[in-house]
Amino acid sequence: MKILWLDINSSYSHASLALPALHAQIIGTPLDKGNSWNVVRGSTKSDMDEIIGQVEQEEPEILFATLWLFTHEFVINILSRIKALRPGVMIVLGGPEFLGENEEFLRRNIGIDAVFRGEGEEFLGQWLPICHEKGKWSDVKGLCFILDGNYIDCGKAVVSDFASLRYPEESPFFVSDRSFVQLETTRGCFNSCQFCVSGADKPVRSLSIEQIRSRLNYFEKKNIKSIRMLDRTFNGSTKRCKEMLDLMTEYNGRLTFHLEIHPSLLKGELRDELNKMPKGLLHLEAGIQSLHDEVLSECTRNGDVESALDGLEFLFTLSDRMETHTDLIAGLPLYCYRDIVEDARVLVTMNAGEVQLETLKVLPGTRMRERAEELGLRYSPVPPYEILSTPHISFNELRRAMILSRLLDIYFNHSPLRELFREIAMDGFELFEKIVDFFDKESGQLFFLSLENKTKKLYSFIEKFDPKHIAQFQRIWIENGINMNTLPGLKSVEPIQYSSSDEKHIRSYRVSTDKGCWIVRYDRSVSQSVPIEILEN
Repeated sequence: MKILWLDINSSYSHASLALPALHAQIIGTPLDKGNSWNVVRGSTKSDMDEIIGQVEQEEPEILFATLWLFTHEFVINILSRIKALRPGVMIVLGGPEFLGENEEFLRRNIGIDAVFRGEGEEFLGQWLPICHEKGKWSDVKGLCFILDGNYIDCGKAVVSDFASLRYPEESPFFVSDRSFVQLETTRGCFNSCQFCVSGADKPVRSLSIEQIRSRLNYFEKKNIKSIRMLDRTFNGSTKRCKEMLDLMTEYNGRLTFHLEIHPSLLKGELRDELNKMPKGLLHLEAGIQSLHDEVLSECTRNGDVESALDGLEFLFTLSDRMETHTDLIAGLPLYCYRDIVEDARVLVTMNAGEVQLETLKVLPGTRMRERAEELGLRYSPVPPYEILSTPHISFNELRRAMILSRLLDIYFNHSPLRELFREIAMDGFELFEKIVDFFDKESGQLFFLSLENKTKKLYSFIEKFDPKHIAQFQRIWIENGINMNTLPGLKSVEPIQYSSSDEKHIRSYRVSTDKGCWIVRYDRSVSQSVPIEILEN
């Protein structure tokens, strides 16, 4: 049989583990050797017709694809066209989109032959031998399909012996040429967050340290530099966390690691370990979701706010060695607009490495989805299932929260205006909320503006509402090499002889504005716009 995998990701930097993880389990078996396997890859930014053309050239008999909330619509559009072109192709889908109820999806998308719920590594070995005998499909755990007008649901598939699976990188379909690779070291989560598909995934199953070391050695040989650790429970166990940190230290200077950490569980022993980690080895994602205990309690998330803030404070002290990203989720039950804005402000003033503000996605298969009516959650019926309103936040307030999210990305997260934005936040809630009002009508265009024009927009706000920061703003403008002639408040730019020992490629200027005066010096052999030195005059 000619088997084709449609591998669509949300961006080119991502590569799904689904195909190599499944295919690795049948390598060397008759199911592998007796069938023709191929893959068509792309992203949601790819040309749809081009992808369909590639699929047509393959003439598949069976087509597999994985869906998740940000690829769902794009993939379904492709598959509907492929089914029209090739009515006889058998299409089977898997992925997080199918962790909930699947009957409605199958009846709405009649061209889809089956969907799979759960962990799929054992699926191919069970289903391929009987793929043309639909009456036997009910023997395959996880499979959902329509037979003679009746919906058949075979439950959720769970791989009990996770550590015994063959690794995705053993498959020729494993992708190693992207900016990072994903390494799944555990399955399951000690937490029970109702908004997360991992919340009900128990028990936690883990690879041994030696298994992980072996896989890291393989990645290193393949010249892979960045590893994204898929471990929802990284510091769920202090003992295992310490072992993992020791392991990662072995690869200092050769690999870097992105991992998720629970700030509430950062106790003394683990803090000591993190304090010893080499610079640049780790990038941390510290989930916080809300700074209000009642919100976390409603979501059944372990840990309290006081412990989480204490843990975050500690992590932020390590900013010279590792960056810590933290996040909030607007639209969680009991979470109102004012609290969201204040929580974002607090995290900014704490000088987090990055603050991400997202809207709640009411995902299939989560307890939050099951309780949506009880909690009064109104959400989009189509992917990505974003929250629209709750009893505690209106649609318009959620829209304004997303304006704040864009402002955080533009002016705080990895921005030359970061410190200035932090200063605005430190001036109190009222001013911080006012920045959302100010940008309400034009925030959507900000991403497409040049640094100069983004900076001018922020200046307009400061000039009107927080003028004490104008001098600081002007200095930042100069520091970042933005066109001097368009500097707001500029009075004059005067060439001067700063030092008789200066070489010919050194240029010095006296820059006067309505708020200050600086000596600005450039090394023209390095840059004609970014100064090497700014001195108060």
